[in-house]
Amino acid sequence: MTQSKLKTAVPVADIDPAFAGKDRRVVVIGEQPLVAETLPEALDDDTTPSDKFFIRNNGKSLAAADDPLRWTLSIDGEVNNALALSLGDIKEKFRHVTQRMVLECGGNGRAYFSPEAEGVQWHHGGAGCAEWTGVRLRDVLRAAGLRETARFTGHFGADPALDAAHPSPPISRGIPIAKAMDENTLIVFAMNGKDLQPVHGFPLRLIVPGWVGSVSHKWLTRILIRKDRHDGTLMDPWHYRVPATRTMHGDKFDPTKFVDLEAMPVRSIITSPEDGATAGRALSIRGAAWAGDQAVRLVEISKDKGVSWQRAELAPPKNAYDWTRFTAQVSFAASGAQEIWSRATDATGKVQPNEAQGWNPQGYGANPVHRIRIFVN
Repeated sequence: MTQSKLKTAVPVADIDPAFAGKDRRVVVIGEQPLVAETLPEALDDDTTPSDKFFIRNNGKSLAAADDPLRWTLSIDGEVNNALALSLGDIKEKFRHVTQRMVLECGGNGRAYFSPEAEGVQWHHGGAGCAEWTGVRLRDVLRAAGLRETARFTGHFGADPALDAAHPSPPISRGIPIAKAMDENTLIVFAMNGKDLQPVHGFPLRLIVPGWVGSVSHKWLTRILIRKDRHDGTLMDPWHYRVPATRTMHGDKFDPTKFVDLEAMPVRSIITSPEDGATAGRALSIRGAAWAGDQAVRLVEISKDKGVSWQRAELAPPKNAYDWTRFTAQVSFAASGAQEIWSRATDATGKVQPNEAQGWNPQGYGANPVHRIRIFVN
């Protein structure tokens, strides 16, 4: 699906009454399971409203729980004291934390690989930055008492399989214990000051900021602490894994030498003006940038297809893993069709490439510069 076709795709609000509250710029790019991305111009808020937040399911969405306070999360495995905590226990026994943090699908940008890679063809809209409220995962794990053998987590949720007649195990992924113990990794029950919506994981989910979104498990029911890497569904040699070295289409791929996709790459998007807008010769540019586990060091804007670049002004992020909002002023000497590009650089010096690099069979990690076309009058 090209960017122009994406703008005319079916809004998720049209496919099910349950999504009637979703912004019409959240559009369907996959139906079985349901996947919907947000057009960049709908991501112009500092905090992404829930109605503008992307959707990524691997099974069916879970209906709202009748009594969410009775929802139970178990912590077991390599712990000294296995726990079974109701949502009420979690809210009562642990300190609440609210942070604005980016959540991003691992396939974001996949549509920019050439030739096409497998999977849902995301553009730049498989990301959002909401305010998440919950408790630190490390506080819960400390209450369970991690053994010295604790090395990895395994996450389990209550989402039903797509095909009830031939069910496959729901997605079950995990993270190294060091990331689980990071102070920013949260078990959350609220999004933007309200209970999680069912499609976003109500009543309980993980947020593992900066990392591939599939480890931020929705409808969370169990965290298994393991001695070794988790072997749950979609932790096979291909899914959410990438070659350890830079690759190209046509290379011979050996999945035994792949590594887990963890932190997401640096990315920026222009959120205003929108693609296809008509504008005057002088205009203001707004956007957002983020960089996985890293801070954003620099955002640049080009009005001549990458020949020259000018620095954008960066607003300080609210907290770790918040996205960095940027602004710039651009002027054109003549009217007509024009392009504006944005690229970001992270704190380690990694820069968004002009074209998607590192082609891989499942299409992870594509982060080319964002380009919009405008007509200058």
